[in-house]
Amino acid sequence: MPLKKNHKIKELPDKKPIALSFFSGAMGCDIGLEKAGFEIILACEFDKTCKETIVLNKPELTVLNDINAYTSEEIMQSVGKKLGDEIDLIIGGPPCQAFSTAGKRQGFNDTRGNAFLTFIDHALEIQPKYFVIENVRGLLSCPLEHRSHQDRGLCCPPLSPKERPGGALMHIVTRLQSAGYGVTFNLYNAANFGSPQIRERVVITCSRDGGKLPFLTPTHSENGEFNLPKWKTLKEALSGLDPKAGQFIKFSEKRLKYYRLLSEGQYWKHLPEILQKEALGKSYYSGGGKTGFFRRLDWNKPSPTLVTHPAMPATDLAHPEELRPLSIEEYKRIQEFPDDWQIAGSIIDQYRQIGNAVPISLGYAIGKLILGALKGHINRPPTEFQFSRYKNTDDKSWISNYLNCIRESKI
Repeated sequence: MPLKKNHKIKELPDKKPIALSFFSGAMGCDIGLEKAGFEIILACEFDKTCKETIVLNKPELTVLNDINAYTSEEIMQSVGKKLGDEIDLIIGGPPCQAFSTAGKRQGFNDTRGNAFLTFIDHALEIQPKYFVIENVRGLLSCPLEHRSHQDRGLCCPPLSPKERPGGALMHIVTRLQSAGYGVTFNLYNAANFGSPQIRERVVITCSRDGGKLPFLTPTHSENGEFNLPKWKTLKEALSGLDPKAGQFIKFSEKRLKYYRLLSEGQYWKHLPEILQKEALGKSYYSGGGKTGFFRRLDWNKPSPTLVTHPAMPATDLAHPEELRPLSIEEYKRIQEFPDDWQIAGSIIDQYRQIGNAVPISLGYAIGKLILGALKGHINRPPTEFQFSRYKNTDDKSWISNYLNCIRESKI
């Protein structure tokens, strides 16, 4: 897509390291990077409302549209550079629905998955010093090629390596390593980096010199392990906000009947049994803990993962005391956006943008790691630190397990 004739180029900083941001969303990760010391000189975002949010807050920033519509040369041209000029960091969180465990898991067969591959193509052509990919936990188990369940079983051919869980991530890692980049990845809980939220994301860090970067350095731990401060709580996050003010969607009167009977930290299981069945209907008899049904948040714990709509039946995010879901202002606090950060669009658009964002503390941790590497000062996290609730999510353990599964399938 040729650049517009009146395209303006932001004046570049003299001393700060520069970063190109893709799939920028509401810029949560970018705010964290800037806080760490980077200058974001480009944002690329297909979503119209997210683009409006970016322009509202960063009117001088170069903003591109669909990543698939530009060549690498055009991307560099948009920031006043040519292919071959030095870029310190490229970062992005490609659309996660293709890999989410809640979706159809089409991976790279999904058009959103193709945007992921385009992102990698551009990065390998531009050749930044460091390249970071952020994505959902589902990336760890998504196949490269999807086979429908009706075509699986004893009577069907065994799954190929591309069809096995993890094939998509293995494809990404192999591609990056073949281009000479050193690759490190892990699954990180944002609460370990100062976010008042339990939110787990895969972060892949890549180094052009072929070396492997260490894992991110945690600043908090659940119970004060490693002499770190304990996880931040919802109460800390929402301190100073007026609970009677703000924008929010409403629960129906039918649902409020049950919320009036629930206190801080409680959910549907705290209702009398006869009301449990009434409230959940057919879902009462389904499996799983169903902890998101009729859920009031706990003041003294981090928030659960923010979703794109706080009043969906299975993923309620209700205020600990008020008869309503979390407000837009409370969503912003939990994702650590500045109070004056403007979010464009309808109230549903705003929930979606904030709910999809990377917590700013996690973006800051990524920025500190890369900035340290640029300066030759590498910090390493405590040995044996538990970055998430899952095991074997680090690159060494994950790749070993993946290859073992492939070998065993051939026996």
